[in-house]
Amino acid sequence: MKQHRLAAAVALVSLVLAGCDSQTSVELKTPAQKASYGIGLNMGKSLAQEGMDDLDSKAVAQGIEDAVGKKEQKLKDDELVEAFAALQKRAEERMAKMSEESAAAGKKFLEDNAKKDGVVTTASGLQYKIVKKADGPQPKPTDVVTVHYTGKLTNGTTFDSSVDRGSPIDLPVSGVIPGWVEGLQLMHVGEKVELYIPSDLAYGAQSPSPAIPANSVLVFDLELLGIKDPAKAEAPAAPAAKK
Repeated sequence: MKQHRLAAAVALVSLVLAGCDSQTSVELKTPAQKASYGIGLNMGKSLAQEGMDDLDSKAVAQGIEDAVGKKEQKLKDDELVEAFAALQKRAEERMAKMSEESAAAGKKFLEDNAKKDGVVTTASGLQYKIVKKADGPQPKPTDVVTVHYTGKLTNGTTFDSSVDRGSPIDLPVSGVIPGWVEGLQLMHVGEKVELYIPSDLAYGAQSPSPAIPANSVLVFDLELLGIKDPAKAEAPAAPAAKK
């Protein structure tokens, strides 16, 4: 199945690359031209994220040209199957290596972070630091809360932020990732904290977004603005949504 998805992706990219080399500019005026570029752009990003960023664009163009021109294909089907399998295997090996490196880096980050002043580590491994203390009520698992947050990777890269969007969000305490479920119940309304969430309390080996590598430790600047009626709550934002 993965081989078929890869083949389909390459075919779509081919539609854009056919007849063009990397130095040739194309017109992007008509809706069809713009859509074609969008297909190539999206699929190219997808392939790059899967570790397939070194495909030969000229060979891709040749393949689509032969197919459209009904020419005899230059490789037999069994050769193509073998090539796709090798490419897929290489991509999976790359992703596995990246995942291992991310897990090791996350472990080191948490070990070092636990030694910093003000950082508290809970029994689950969640770490937090109170930035602004308050004495408001604490939410329960059945509550819906209003929060402002900025989610970052350990290198400081922001992957999502309600603060940047200029609008806080409402979310059910029990409907988010485990690190948030625990962290929110430790907070009082009005407080600001930094949450340092181990990957097993976030998304683990899976990821909801290419912006969040597998096995990532997530860092959130989190402000608990209030507790409200569940019936009036909005849908939770994806980066905090439950796995």
